[in-house]
Amino acid sequence: MLYYAVVFFIVALIAALFGFGGIASASAGIAQILFFVFLALFVATLIMRVVRS
Repeated sequence: MLYYAVVFFIVALIAALFGFGGIASASAGIAQILFFVFLALFVATLIMRVVRS
């Protein structure tokens, strides 16, 4: 999931470089959502690992 967040971030950077503001904004938004979902799942996994041990 972190991989897809980085991919969308790179797409946003390239789109912004070429002047496609709408695409850049959408890609950056998707990357941000995916990053926070990854972060939430990572924290949940850490908590579950501590609870099980």
